[in-house]
Amino acid sequence: MGSLARVLLFTWLILPLLGAESGKKRTARQRDEEFMERHNDICIRGSPGVPGREGNPGTNGIPGTPGIPGRDGTKGEKGECMQERLEEPWRINYKQCAWKALNYGIDLGKIAECTFTKMRTDSALRVLFIGSLRLKCKSACCQRWYFTFNGAECNGPLPIEAIVYLDQGSPEFNSTINIHRTSSVEGLCEGINAGLVDISIWVGLCSNGYAQGDASTGWNSVSRMIIEEMPK
Repeated sequence: MGSLARVLLFTWLILPLLGAESGKKRTARQRDEEFMERHNDICIRGSPGVPGREGNPGTNGIPGTPGIPGRDGTKGEKGECMQERLEEPWRINYKQCAWKALNYGIDLGKIAECTFTKMRTDSALRVLFIGSLRLKCKSACCQRWYFTFNGAECNGPLPIEAIVYLDQGSPEFNSTINIHRTSSVEGLCEGINAGLVDISIWVGLCSNGYAQGDASTGWNSVSRMIIEEMPK
């Protein structure tokens, strides 16, 4: 067989194989294109879904290691020493008793009384009686006006009193001096417990044996007693 005959025979055998291979390639490409077209039609973006619920809190992590200790700061200035007093604020507490015209002519005994509510034990009572006082006699005499607290005179620290002393009358006119003057009896008393306190003004004798005179309290005028609780 000649050379030309061999070439023709080889060509006739190989061409069908090349065509088949080319056909296989086209068929695979076509399948890929058809697959992409189908999926492009199917993969359309849908609407967003409902948000999910929050998850349960996680457990605490492992404690960290201690940090490096800090350095001491600079020393501050010395402050002022102040003592804090955890007490209730002071409230004003007072009372007034008044009489239009006592016209009380007794020489010995209680003249008037006023009841007061004391709020605290660690406080003092300021008392004031103001009214007309008179004493008369033909010879030297002395009378004493004083306060009592629940029936006893003040001993914190001393009694609260005032006196009127008259030396003599007027012998040339055979009469006695009869002067009524507005006067006051005032002071502070400590050591009285909290609660109701009966505060009274009395008239009595002076000390040192002076004679009793003719006393009068609250003549023809207003008399008043003022009581005030005060901090110590």
